[in-house]
Amino acid sequence: MKRTTLIILTLFIAGAASAATTLKIATVTPEGSKWMEDMRATAAAIKAETDGRVVVKYYGGGSMGTDSQVLKRIRIGALHGGVFTPSALMEKYGDIGLYGLPMVFETADEVSYVRSRMDSKIAAGMEDAGFVTFGFAATGFAMIMSKEPVEGLGDLKGKRVWVPEGDTISKAAMESLSVTPIPLPLTDVYTALQTGALDIIGMSSVGAVLLQYHTKVKYVTDVPLIYTMGFMAIDKKAFNKISAEDQEIVRNSLSELYARYDVLNLEDDAEAKQALFEAGLKRIVPDAGELAEIEAVLQASNADLAKNGVVSQEFYEEMLHYVAEYRSEHATVASAEETTDQR
Repeated sequence: MKRTTLIILTLFIAGAASAATTLKIATVTPEGSKWMEDMRATAAAIKAETDGRVVVKYYGGGSMGTDSQVLKRIRIGALHGGVFTPSALMEKYGDIGLYGLPMVFETADEVSYVRSRMDSKIAAGMEDAGFVTFGFAATGFAMIMSKEPVEGLGDLKGKRVWVPEGDTISKAAMESLSVTPIPLPLTDVYTALQTGALDIIGMSSVGAVLLQYHTKVKYVTDVPLIYTMGFMAIDKKAFNKISAEDQEIVRNSLSELYARYDVLNLEDDAEAKQALFEAGLKRIVPDAGELAEIEAVLQASNADLAKNGVVSQEFYEEMLHYVAEYRSEHATVASAEETTDQR
C-alpha cells in the first residue's frame, strides 16, 4: 500500500513538473540595469500568478548572440522569444518597420496619435507572422551621432553609416542620402566606432548612453530622424502551449510592463540627451534649408519603399493621413489660442 502511494505521488509530482512551461527570452538589455530588474520582477509575478505553471527566463546582455542568431535559436526551439527592435523582424513582417520610416514624425505626441490608431493592426500582423507581442515601447528618436559635424547633405556624402542587420528601410534611406550603409548587429557597433569602421550612427540618446556608443562620437545633429521602439516577441507555437487562462496572465503582465516602458523610456531618453551634452558632445542644428533638402530625399525614399511593398502602401498612406490629421488639428488649436491671446 505504501509502495503504491509512493508511486502515485511520484507520478503526480512528475506530471505537475511537466505541466510547467518555461519561456526562454533573449535580450541585449544589460544585466543589472533597471530594465532587466523590471523584466525579472514581472517574470516573478507571472510565476506566482500561474502557481509556477509559467516561468519566464531571461538571457540578458546579448549572451544569446545577434538578432539573427536569436531567431535561429527560436526556430529550433532552443529559445522561445526575444526583445527586439523592428529591424530584426522585418523579413518576417515588413510593417513592423512602418513607424521607423525616416522623418515621418516631428514629435512624440504625433507618434502617440498615430500609434493609438494603428498599434493594434501592427500587433495583429505580427501574430499572423507567427509572433505574439505585448505592446511597443518607445525608445526616443534616433539622431545623427558622428565623429565629424553633420549640418547638411554635403556632410553626409561618402560617410560610412551604421544600419542594423536586416533593416531594409534604413539601408534604402542611407543610400538615398549618398552615404555607405554598413549593416552590423547591435553588438558590433561599439567596436566598429572604436576602430574607425563607422563614421556615423543613428541612435536614440538613451540607447547611445546605455550601450556607451556616445563615448566614441563627438557631435549630435539634433533632428528627430527616426522614431525608435522595442518590443518582446514570443513564438506563437510556444505561446499556444500555455493554457488560455495562463496566456491571459502573461499577456496582461507583459502588456503592463511595456505600457510602463512606453512612458518611462521617453523620460529616460530626455535625461540621456542632456547627459550627452554634459559629457561634451557638441549639438548641431541644421538650418531650415538644409533640413528641408534632407527631408525631401528621405520622404521620396519612403514612398518608394511603400510602392515596392517593403511596407504596405495601405498602412503607409494611413499613417501619413493620421500625421496630417494631427498637425491640422493642432495647427487649428494653436491658431485659436493665438487669436485669444491677441484679444
